[in-house]
Amino acid sequence: MTDELATIETASEPQAPALLGAPTLQVQLKMLDAGLEAPSYAHPGDAGADLRARVDVVLRPGERKLVPTGVSISLPDGFVALIHPRSGLATKHGLTIVNAPGTVDAGYRGEISVTLLNTDSSQDIELRRGDRIAQMVIQRVEYAQFVRVDELDASVRGAGGFGSTGGFTPPTA
Repeated sequence: MTDELATIETASEPQAPALLGAPTLQVQLKMLDAGLEAPSYAHPGDAGADLRARVDVVLRPGERKLVPTGVSISLPDGFVALIHPRSGLATKHGLTIVNAPGTVDAGYRGEISVTLLNTDSSQDIELRRGDRIAQMVIQRVEYAQFVRVDELDASVRGAGGFGSTGGFTPPTA
């Protein structure tokens, strides 16, 4: 035995780690309102880029409104932008998106607007111009070819749907 360190040779040199959250796709962006910040990621590695309200909005309990963001984008073919609620606004204030996630198709060139809903039963939600109201997640899309068949392949789940796997224990009387 010796006190020398063993050296292990590898077939290739180690790669430098990629920067967390480094851009992997270029998306054309048109700001429709120069006074707003462009979509941005709050932290390295975040999936969603924050979108901001273009106007002041008050949402009464149970009310929904279409809120413009001042942003238009051009996605490459094969990609979609999905608009998700911000978790903090949902948890703390009951603010969500009616059709979550909202879909921005690659061919759409208009302003991205978000249909917000106040789910709180008693408190108004006041949003100011420039407030972060949603997150935009960009993902690849698969295009399906739908093939008609007489019978579908069998699966363990089968036709079991809504609530078929349980999930909670009902109270006993």
